Amino acid sequence: MNGAQALITTLVDAGVEVCFTNPGTSEMHFVAALDDVPQMRAILGLFEGVVTAAADGYARIAGKPAATLLHLGPGLGNGLANLHNARRANTPIVNIVGDHATFHKQYDAPLESDIDAIAGSVSGWVHRSMTPDDVATDAARAVVAATELPGRVATLILPADVCWLESPGPVEPLPAMEPTTLGSDIEAAVVEALRSGEKTMLLLGGGALREDGLRAAYRIAEATGASVMSETFPARLERGAGLPSIDRLAYLAEFAQMQLDGVKHLLLVGAAAPVSFFAYPDKASVLTPDGCQIHDLTNGGVDPAAALLSVADHLGASTDIAVAAAHRPDVPTGALTSETLAAAVAALMPENVIVVDESNTSGLFLHGATAGCPRHDWLTLTGGAIGIGLPLATGAAVAAPDRTVLCIESDGSAMYTLQALWTQVREQLDVVTIICNNSSYAVLNMELARVGADRVGPVAKSMLDISNPDLDFVALANGMGVAATRATTADELVEQLRTAFATPGPVLIEAIVPPLSL
Repeated sequence: MNGAQALITTLVDAGVEVCFTNPGTSEMHFVAALDDVPQMRAILGLFEGVVTAAADGYARIAGKPAATLLHLGPGLGNGLANLHNARRANTPIVNIVGDHATFHKQYDAPLESDIDAIAGSVSGWVHRSMTPDDVATDAARAVVAATELPGRVATLILPADVCWLESPGPVEPLPAMEPTTLGSDIEAAVVEALRSGEKTMLLLGGGALREDGLRAAYRIAEATGASVMSETFPARLERGAGLPSIDRLAYLAEFAQMQLDGVKHLLLVGAAAPVSFFAYPDKASVLTPDGCQIHDLTNGGVDPAAALLSVADHLGASTDIAVAAAHRPDVPTGALTSETLAAAVAALMPENVIVVDESNTSGLFLHGATAGCPRHDWLTLTGGAIGIGLPLATGAAVAAPDRTVLCIESDGSAMYTLQALWTQVREQLDVVTIICNNSSYAVLNMELARVGADRVGPVAKSMLDISNPDLDFVALANGMGVAATRATTADELVEQLRTAFATPGPVLIEAIVPPLSL
């Protein structure tokens, strides 16, 4: 058994059963070993940004890591933006990067690069496997590192000769890192803040946004009068009828400051302290009010849901809480706008759907319209690096083949990783994609004004206009084997969505939506 066979067997035994890949020469022994370990499902992406985002989407839904296999430093570099998003989502990924054989590195071959430095920018753990004797143990260590709360990218650098040389064989999975418990001193301080009578807010992220965490948070809120808010871009939010309905912290700093106004105690549960996404002239970077005390309940590997449950029980909070009532808007007719798009989605989306939302400005009304829909999961762009939606949906569909995935994607972002459609067809994944085509980087038009740029002329405006030439997403999708239609009215969108949800395999709808005035 060679090193590659030992490594893949070890990964499978540790529960890592899917590998998203775009391999090259240095990874060929790993590729060959896939036939020897059929328990590992290998999925090809035509661009590394598809590979890394698909691994992210898979882990968010499966609750366990996938592996990636990337080709040297340039391949890692191509996948870096979506590894950045995965890092911000605290997604567990075993990120395997092939390298030159150990004896070949000294010659500075054309593809030689500093993989360790590139990987370090997005990884919580980086290790280079140097011998076939160590590779299986290193793989087992990578799985443990990836799954340590709150989750992280664990990068294992794999020289080619470590794969092709004889190995002692696979190793048993290593024990997972156990979550730590909420410290009694932190819990006492949090309970004191909640009972102080001062304005207190729970800001939830990560595992706190799953059902158990949400229910515990709202027990606390109803017992103490505290408010509850989700981080702006949650990795995975469970929502819909029967669950507490939670608002998200606003993207625009001014609106977020209004939401946080007067808060004296901010309790972070799986979320980071809120700051402005960008610096703006004469605007604050830190969004919490002056004098606000910040309490982090989940620092140091504490499980967010468990922390909330502990506090709720400490308070003796009732389990009888308010939840979202079942409600869908009427099926819309007439013009296709951001509002009618949201209404169509909310009126028709199936139960237990997974929604991947990278709709940006076109999706402004989606969150409110879908609050009372049947239970569903909502996945968002966590790190701000656009181009995640299509491959994130691809990975989510691999993780949950019995569920429909609805990807609502903006036109500019779609062009970053459109190749994901090819993988959806190859794997026959049940993904319905709506491309919101407004022929503009609309969010950047808004940001142009917000940063105080003056003398905006035709050259600047043309950099935010993607209508010259017009993008034809129906033709682009058809070219990769995806059945596609175009909707120009709400009535057409409703009809096409009904058909799409009833059709197995990937389907795309190009929705011609005017830019939202912001």
